[in-house]
Amino acid sequence: MFLTDKEKAMLNGEFGEAVRLSMSILVDLGRLYDASNMIPVAMVHDDSIFCVGKAQIDFAEHLVKIGGQFAVPTSSNACNIDQRRWCEQRFSRETAEQNLRLIKAHLHLGAVPTFTCTPYQAGLIPRFGQDVAWAESNATIFANSVIGARTNRYAGLLEICVSLAGVAPNFGLHKPENRRAEIVIKMDQLNDEMLSDEAIWPLLGYAVGEFAGDRVVAIEGAPAQISIDALKSFGAAAASSGAVALFHLIEVTPEAPEKEACIDKSKPPIEESISPATLREVERRLSTTQKDVDLVLLGCPHFSYQEFLQLTMLLSGRKIHSNVGMWVFTSRSVHQWLAVGGLLDGLQKAGIKVYTDGCSLTVPYHAWNVRTLMTNSAKMANYYYSDTGISIFYSGLKDCIESAITGRCIRRRKPWDK
Repeated sequence: MFLTDKEKAMLNGEFGEAVRLSMSILVDLGRLYDASNMIPVAMVHDDSIFCVGKAQIDFAEHLVKIGGQFAVPTSSNACNIDQRRWCEQRFSRETAEQNLRLIKAHLHLGAVPTFTCTPYQAGLIPRFGQDVAWAESNATIFANSVIGARTNRYAGLLEICVSLAGVAPNFGLHKPENRRAEIVIKMDQLNDEMLSDEAIWPLLGYAVGEFAGDRVVAIEGAPAQISIDALKSFGAAAASSGAVALFHLIEVTPEAPEKEACIDKSKPPIEESISPATLREVERRLSTTQKDVDLVLLGCPHFSYQEFLQLTMLLSGRKIHSNVGMWVFTSRSVHQWLAVGGLLDGLQKAGIKVYTDGCSLTVPYHAWNVRTLMTNSAKMANYYYSDTGISIFYSGLKDCIESAITGRCIRRRKPWDK
């Protein structure tokens, strides 16, 4: 692998032990993937702030001890807890203390305290064509697909090394030739009524992820007017049912002004089609029960300000049923906007808890005696039952709100049911 004189000096320890350690790891990674060189990155999204064990804490604290300092802007992902309300969420003190140690170490290294899995909705947005190193699967797929920045699916701890060194191995989706689609999925069997229903996008993303696996995919037939939040939920689902890191919506996303611009011309792409039957089957598999709901959970990925506006309008001044909890997870930035704009007070009076910093997947719901959880997130539905054994019910935002208000699972008939 070619290294510049500065990169050789970094590898030799001339920029400190933390940089030397990081470069040694990144060089090994590059050699594993036959990268020809390193490339500078504009920013990093740090998923290693999400605590999974003691070794992770020890590593971050070791980097602080040897003088590590991030070389590029580094946003922090959602952690496990709401740092200010972890006791209310019924986390143990031990869990909270472990998380707070890890957070403290990352902030010492120079992480920006964004604490969100959607940094692109909290003001940290790379430019089209910029090389970045983003971890967290929904952030990675959004950066690649919707923004047109370039990143691989970085794993926890690797992105810390990129932050310290400011460079990454040049392989995978950093290279333009690897960003072309091998699969084209057609939506010609889905009509306008179906595509205008907000509940369809997580289902479509889930189906696309299952078709594509870890390959780049192009989707043909998407409407020109599709919201950022629909793209967010679509990408999060595709990155969880498969390992998709880049999708192209033909004539919608920036690298796909037309079909020919985004497909691999060296070989004919594999073609698949999504039908209403596909959507019905995905929705069936994402729900393990249709019993009365105990808790309605929103914000996986973190809720945006626009989604809160939609939630407020759908509530129409009504209150959550006394037998049902309704929690929404979001970033500190959006939470502050809600407070300043006056929306937060109305949500709280309706009986909704709005949490920041943490991930909805980590809360100890067994401590709340939750038996059935309802969500509008295909990502949440995909992971949660297998992780916890708690029954889950997937449907769109409108159904989630009506279920929370009435105290029973409501699933309206969808256009793809006909």
